[in-house]
Amino acid sequence: MPTVDVAVVGGGPAGLALAAMAARHGVSVLLLERAPLPHDKACGEGVMPAGLAVLERLGVLDRIPATDAGPIRGVRYVQEDGSTLEGALPGTGGLGIRRTALSRVLLEAAREAGVAVRDRTALRAHRRTPGAILLETDGGEVAARVLVAADGLHSPLRRAEGLELPVNGPRRFGLRQHFVRAPWTDRVEVHLSRSAEAYVTPCGPARVGVAFLWSDGQLGVRPSVASLLARFPVLAGRLGQAAPDSEPLGAGPFLQRARRRVATRFALLGDASGYVDAITGEGMSVALVCAEALATCLPEVLRRDGDVRAFGPYGATARREFRKYAWTARAVLGLARRPLLRRGVVGQLARRPRAFEWLLARTVG
Repeated sequence: MPTVDVAVVGGGPAGLALAAMAARHGVSVLLLERAPLPHDKACGEGVMPAGLAVLERLGVLDRIPATDAGPIRGVRYVQEDGSTLEGALPGTGGLGIRRTALSRVLLEAAREAGVAVRDRTALRAHRRTPGAILLETDGGEVAARVLVAADGLHSPLRRAEGLELPVNGPRRFGLRQHFVRAPWTDRVEVHLSRSAEAYVTPCGPARVGVAFLWSDGQLGVRPSVASLLARFPVLAGRLGQAAPDSEPLGAGPFLQRARRRVATRFALLGDASGYVDAITGEGMSVALVCAEALATCLPEVLRRDGDVRAFGPYGATARREFRKYAWTARAVLGLARRPLLRRGVVGQLARRPRAFEWLLARTVG
């Protein structure tokens, strides 16, 4: 039976980035993904400054094709009446990146670093032994000294390890589609209505991605791109007759909680480690920052034979990043659900643009 230092389950950006960075630290890595790689997923596709810094250190930022990326220099909230609140992001801003393009360059980096990538290979079960975790996969058994679950929002490994916590509150969902349309702004736009939100990201010189977000029971009809777009006349006018550039993909329920992120020989990463909501567009950047922190401490984790205390630096980074993201997401959601309060707050901040930019910098810087 083959043995590896680290097995990563999940071939999204978080899992691929971790695998590439861990291999560069001299760790032997196996990555398992049940779908063909690279694969698509419902995602806002905005990468904020901290996430871009990770991609630059990994050496993949310059590999992303210009046709699949668009600059994000600020954030703009658009209300029902067309009034707006906007501010610039710190530094050079962020980047909207088509998820498949980002996954492709991260996959190349992982393979170049020596990661053994097995896509179209599902993990069927795992069990612990005194010296390793045994993985039963479609391709046979593998022993891993450390197992990392980067297997998404509804992580089977989080549940199997007994780390999942129940959640309360409205169930939130998303639906994403791209359109062939030159971006009309270098801002991420968040369009607001009483029943839903629409998150617009430039993903290239001739493409925008639109993610619709809503709470269960708010819509009154079966959600579709057409029915959701009808709730945002300003956005519908911007898109005009633009042709679709991808298949609609859904996601949710969003809210997920984990009892803790690490256990002996085991760590949760990315959406698997907990999630609040997509409305702030920070998920990708948080995942990349946390992947870098986990990759950095894995050699020490292995040296200490999977001791949970050796994950300490990763745990500290994940707590800090998640706390910041969760606070912002809950605040924005709280306003979105209370239109009268939201209009007052947006109006006040629109008259104080520097205060709004300070908030943006605290959130994404």
